[in-house]
Amino acid sequence: MREYRGRVDLQLSNRIALVVGGNGYIGTAVVDRLRQEGATVVVASRSAASGDGVALDTADQDSVDAAVASVLDAHGRIDAVVVTAAPSARTLDPAKKSDPAQVASAIDGKALGFLRVANAVLPHQRQAGFGRVVVISGQNAYLSGNITASLRNTATSVIAKNLADEYAGTGVTVNVVNPGTVTDTPSPEVQRGAPGDSTPQQIADLVAFLASPLSVVSGESIAIAHRVLGQITI
Repeated sequence: MREYRGRVDLQLSNRIALVVGGNGYIGTAVVDRLRQEGATVVVASRSAASGDGVALDTADQDSVDAAVASVLDAHGRIDAVVVTAAPSARTLDPAKKSDPAQVASAIDGKALGFLRVANAVLPHQRQAGFGRVVVISGQNAYLSGNITASLRNTATSVIAKNLADEYAGTGVTVNVVNPGTVTDTPSPEVQRGAPGDSTPQQIADLVAFLASPLSVVSGESIAIAHRVLGQITI
């Protein structure tokens, strides 16, 4: 049997991708990966420091709408949107893990921030008959012990599944990628009751596939690296 060593074409050449949080740790890797595939990538961040970027604050619907309108004016469409923007789990106060104010703020910062972006982009993708939406969440969605961390990730997955169902059959897909610990030096070992490690580049590889026309996956919350060891969810 012949071994194929050629590069797989993800058919992203000349596609327009908006990466929200594209200046961040994971977002930078996603931007680089999509550009390697030939996509035209617009980086969205609160500062919009780069010349090819737009200012976008996921906490502000007017800011989201203005940024999306700017990309549509410049490029005519948004084929894929990847949302990586959310406060790091390290910013959450463990002493307030059950505090309603922190829980509400965390859900707004991650799940509702994603929803604001998705609501702004999805109608245009439906009209075009094609679109890919990917959000980075986390494997805390599968773990108890911290209400804040669990709920902000679980809410993101619930929102994405509802959107995927709403847009089923339109050519638009919506998916979640759930990393565990993200690090440049992932450990090959996985501890019981914990997820495996992944690098930003590994996450970006998965995102690039989900953003591709080759992927028809939709409505999924996909764990990258090992999903929590010792846990079964059916």
